[in-house]
Amino acid sequence: MAAKKKAKKAATKAATSADKRVGMVRGARTKAQQDLDKKTVEVITEEAKRVHEHILQRKKPDLVFPVRSLGNVRYDKKVGYFELGRGRKRRNLTFNSVKNFAQMLRMMATSKTMVEINDAATKREAYYNSKNWGDAKFKEQTESDTVMDDIEAMFSLHGITREQLRFKPAEHGGSVAGNIVIIDRDLETGDPEEIDCTRMGRSAWRIPAHVEHLDFRTDADFVLAIETNGTYERLATHKFWREYNCILIEMGGVPTRACRRFIRLLADKKKIPVYAFVDCDPYGIANIYRSLKVGSGNAAHINQFFCVPQAQFLGVTPQDIIDYQLREKDAVHKLGEIDIKRAKDALKNDPFFQSHKEWTKAIQLLLKMGVRAEQQAFAAYDLNFVIREYLPEKLKKKSFLP
Repeated sequence: MAAKKKAKKAATKAATSADKRVGMVRGARTKAQQDLDKKTVEVITEEAKRVHEHILQRKKPDLVFPVRSLGNVRYDKKVGYFELGRGRKRRNLTFNSVKNFAQMLRMMATSKTMVEINDAATKREAYYNSKNWGDAKFKEQTESDTVMDDIEAMFSLHGITREQLRFKPAEHGGSVAGNIVIIDRDLETGDPEEIDCTRMGRSAWRIPAHVEHLDFRTDADFVLAIETNGTYERLATHKFWREYNCILIEMGGVPTRACRRFIRLLADKKKIPVYAFVDCDPYGIANIYRSLKVGSGNAAHINQFFCVPQAQFLGVTPQDIIDYQLREKDAVHKLGEIDIKRAKDALKNDPFFQSHKEWTKAIQLLLKMGVRAEQQAFAAYDLNFVIREYLPEKLKKKSFLP
């Protein structure tokens, strides 16, 4: 009996402590965040009320989503990213859709609660949280991820992202080194905490899943967004950022949402150029760079937040393969069938590449040569050729692809 009382007392104490922490976190929100949270709760509530009213009127309730595809986007050079078109799809409540409808409403309710208490959940946690939803629970995480994407698409029409709905991915957003001080906030007190990225030793600062609250102090001349970890590590270890007064950001392939949003916020707030350094292959060009700069058709509903229209393509370019004699150095690889297909698809169907003659010519040259080259190809000269020769020469000429 005494053991039970002791356990109950400990549980109560833990719950009280947790409540205090939540209260402190809630108090740490900025005025802008409080306003956005209020808007989010209002939008979720209004959508739920609309569904409820339809049910009371014995009408079939529905939910409306934007169509997410390359066929429902438009590209304007002046805007700088893929804009969502007017295509919409409607999901009605029917006998066959009742479970999915219930799952969407439950996830909306979960989001509303998390916004109100200033909490968040990973996609995996959201999946397991559904296990107490009875018949509405998800069998697999792919199901919960799909519902989450639909909800984000629906509320993106009100300028609300998945991060604002308090669902976050498990992965980090990439590494940062160089001439920048990042101003974060203490989770409990809200006091500013400064991270000096010039004093990280052999480590690096990792971009968190949520970046909206961050601020920056820098006089760097540009941001260099780097595709591969290996090239990033070489530049960071040799402190390339110090000699060329820049900020290095590792994208690690197709940049995560957090990485793209971080670069966008930095570029917007500090009015700083962004140069992309990726592999010269159809994937690096049409997936990694294109996603960074203008977004994608599938994510058209969030491109306005997560792309970086300021970005320019520093390299590796098809012309670099010729200028630096990479074929003669046996430092290239033959284009595979999937590479050729992706390149031709970019020329035929992608409005971004179709809008820029420079890119049309570059991709056609790549197809004509029939080869691709990686960032590390310059190591055929020596390990530090990219630091000593390639990047300084490219930065001096500033003849970047759009």
